[in-house]
Amino acid sequence: MSSKTSISRRTILRGLGTAVALPMLDAMPTSAIASAAAQASSGAPRRLAFVFVPNGVNVKNWFPQTTGDKFEFTPTLKPLEKLKDHITVISGLKHDKARSNGDGPGDHARSAATFLTGMQARKTSGRDIEVGISADQFAAKQVGENTRFASLELGCEGGRLAGSCDSGYSCAYSNSISWRTANTPVAKEINPRLVFERLFGDGSKREAAEARERQSRYQKSILDFVQEDAKTLNQKLGRRDQRKLDEYLDAVREIEKRIKMAEGAEPVQKMPKVKAPAGIPRDYGEHIRLMGDMMILAFQTDLTRISTFMIANEGSNRSYNEVGVRGGHHSLSHHGGNHKKLEDIAAINKFHMDQFAYILNKMKTIKEHGDTLLDNAMIVYGCSIRDGNRHDHDELPFLLAGKGGGTIQGGRHIDIGRQPACNLYLSLFDRLNVKAERFGDSTGRLKGFG
Repeated sequence: MSSKTSISRRTILRGLGTAVALPMLDAMPTSAIASAAAQASSGAPRRLAFVFVPNGVNVKNWFPQTTGDKFEFTPTLKPLEKLKDHITVISGLKHDKARSNGDGPGDHARSAATFLTGMQARKTSGRDIEVGISADQFAAKQVGENTRFASLELGCEGGRLAGSCDSGYSCAYSNSISWRTANTPVAKEINPRLVFERLFGDGSKREAAEARERQSRYQKSILDFVQEDAKTLNQKLGRRDQRKLDEYLDAVREIEKRIKMAEGAEPVQKMPKVKAPAGIPRDYGEHIRLMGDMMILAFQTDLTRISTFMIANEGSNRSYNEVGVRGGHHSLSHHGGNHKKLEDIAAINKFHMDQFAYILNKMKTIKEHGDTLLDNAMIVYGCSIRDGNRHDHDELPFLLAGKGGGTIQGGRHIDIGRQPACNLYLSLFDRLNVKAERFGDSTGRLKGFG
């Protein structure tokens, strides 16, 4: 028996300064899911996310040599091998508007600015920034009214949205991929604690602050404040839903513990006297995974259906001691054919892919009306520079994870020739019932995508 009674899709567990949304349960009729957004055949909503990585890739280690369903996973893509049925590697996408087109240097700024807009960024370091609405925000305008948050913008590196960061281009271009309007970048959140509180906070900021203080004082989880609501709800659910609810609440508690550990962890080596923002792990891999967990929770509870995630800002020059790379990422990307630098770039690419695989594997474990969260998602991973040494914007490293509610055949490497990346975005819009005849520099739906 899956349920004893029907409950509203908008049911939440409440406590002081806390509102815990629920995952998809069998007791929630499909009619309770907003009909304005596209749904899978199971009744679960479809989700769309964009994950951005900077500075291009080691091309040799990224692209498979053969197309079709018999392709072999390259060293960079190897972490995704067990997820093959949910992976579509796409070769041939381009971003013409990331080129200079007469504007001179500044490929990194244009890369991030163009990634989801398909538009040419105005070259300025002043207030008169302009590029175009991004694909996530375009979709959010049509499907966002069905959820508590129209969209969720995440990242792992902070950064200014003003001043010059790349050859006369505003920092807003390098540090943002989400644009609400042509002139308005959407600031991303990099602190998992603040994302957690945004997702599960309730009431005024004062009430939330009081709840945090009380929680800290008594070393309680937010789930302790909604315990009575949870018990009452549990009595209304069938065994399968009870198990699903228990698993979900355990996941929330586990993430909460990881955030607390990140806040209180001692540095493994002497650090400069700069106070790190609370909730941001010192371990970069853990930071990426925690932010990925935040996106998963938001999707799982239908708090949003649209998200962006900048793993790092474009032009990022951070080092990757986690995988033995001490040089700066941007500096290494100008490898000049140096074998050691190319090896380091490959190690960074593989590190990013390991974290992405963690996110996808976790989504695959979350059940929704007979499918999984990954079955009902479309997660675009890529960037607008192919090779950081050449600053080229053709044949970009893109892949798509998820099955879009059964509308996407995975397990393939497809070479679509030379088509704008915005053609892919149009094709994904269709699967969300987002109406658009053109977007950015699109020339039509993606040919060869199916």
